[in-house]
Amino acid sequence: MASPNISEILTTTLANRTKKLADNVTKNTALLFRLEQKGTIKTVPGGASIRQELEYAENSTFMYYSGYQVLNISPSDTFTSADFDWKQAAVAVTISGLEGSVQNTGPDAIIPLLASRIKNAEKTMRNNLWTGMYSDGTGSSGKQIGGLQLLVADDPTTGTVGGINRATWNFWRNQVFDCSSDGGSTMSSANCQKFMNSLYSKCVRQTDKPDLILADEVYYNNYLNSLQIIQRISDDKMGQAGFTNVKYMGADVVLDGFASGDAGAGGVATAAGCPASHFYYLNTDYIHWRPHADRNMVPLETVQSINQDATVKLIVFAGNMTSSNNFLQGVMKA
Repeated sequence: MASPNISEILTTTLANRTKKLADNVTKNTALLFRLEQKGTIKTVPGGASIRQELEYAENSTFMYYSGYQVLNISPSDTFTSADFDWKQAAVAVTISGLEGSVQNTGPDAIIPLLASRIKNAEKTMRNNLWTGMYSDGTGSSGKQIGGLQLLVADDPTTGTVGGINRATWNFWRNQVFDCSSDGGSTMSSANCQKFMNSLYSKCVRQTDKPDLILADEVYYNNYLNSLQIIQRISDDKMGQAGFTNVKYMGADVVLDGFASGDAGAGGVATAAGCPASHFYYLNTDYIHWRPHADRNMVPLETVQSINQDATVKLIVFAGNMTSSNNFLQGVMKA
């Protein structure tokens, strides 16, 4: 008797998990979880690049006047856009003919194997995109997502982001607090809040202020140890979603990294997440996740290998992380 159609099982199994895959990545990443709450995860239908509109100046026609004084009605250039490159990623779910057509003796036997490989592919996609969200975009020969080390850079006076040269345009530079040079010492629980206050004041403009602070293990523990027990208030939504967090000036301070060499997400010993000795002060109204509408972690058509006895299905992503206001973002570094 012929074995079950493995390609069909693979196709239908992945198709049923398409939206769940994207949701799974979002719900397990603190930054994406907040962006979803803010409504700044927006798909892009296509185009040569991902265009992010932004304001870079106030209307220059404002003036006080008296009586019949002539008013300034000159056109005022206040908007521009940043163009971010598409970044692509893929992970393959593969099953051999031996596993699918020989060792499998019925329709129920193959499903656990496929389910395990699909879950592993989801975790792999999630972990690598999470790592990319902190990158400077140079990984994999420049194919990696441009993450926080690019958008909220340790040195924002150089480099081009979204086609805009930060050396020329001050409005496109984020805020920086260097503990050694600006604070005069290494951060500790004794000086942590003083340092944090200094960076916070740089990132506030009227009602615009940071709402999410992402921290590595060292900086998170310094802040945690600086608090009295009664002050250790956390956010219900972040806590219910599983993120370790406390509050600072109304912002959620989230532990989103681990020490280099420790086993991270997936149990792999590697450095990932928030870089060592860093705080990222984010105003997430201006941070955006922009996946392609048709490639937001979705499976492509099933392919039978032409030179192997194997069936392959790719899960793909295309998009990038963008910003529409870097001036209100901040980073603290050692």
